[in-house]
Amino acid sequence: MLSSFKKSDKDGLATPSSTPPSPLSFPANGSSPGGASRSGLGSRLGERSIPSVIGPDLTIMGNLVSRGEVQVEGEVQGDIHGTNVVIGERARITGGIVAEEVVVRGHVMGSIRGRKVLLQSTSHVEGDVFHQTLSIEQGAYFEGKSRRSEDPTADVARPEIPDFAARSGDGVAPYLKPAG
Repeated sequence: MLSSFKKSDKDGLATPSSTPPSPLSFPANGSSPGGASRSGLGSRLGERSIPSVIGPDLTIMGNLVSRGEVQVEGEVQGDIHGTNVVIGERARITGGIVAEEVVVRGHVMGSIRGRKVLLQSTSHVEGDVFHQTLSIEQGAYFEGKSRRSEDPTADVARPEIPDFAARSGDGVAPYLKPAG
């Protein structure tokens, strides 16, 4: 974070200013400072937490379960469960996606279940989409069935997230404790 500095009168050294730096601001139209549209998901910065990000250099072989937003830029071979799921342009998913809101910009081979599903122009989806609302941008590839449902995630059991800290009693996950 950048701070503002003022020149000290005594010794000529720069010292921090007493006025706090101004916070970064985003345009009101929901776009990021670089100009990329956030398209609804996460556009309410004050109402969301930091997303869990699977970077482009990662391959996950197994299921992902999150209580919040998941952004995938790499490869996942397994199912993804989250509140909001964003599949990046270079991402490749082989498995199902279950979330309240799903934005797809990359490749998905598997079903998608979400109240609000958006297939952006760079998306490539091969699988059925169960949704309350579905938006497909021009240029998106979609091969599968579209099924409207009042609650598309109701029939899917959400996997339990283990609470290791609660089970160990001391706040340290059991597998992180030293042996002995």
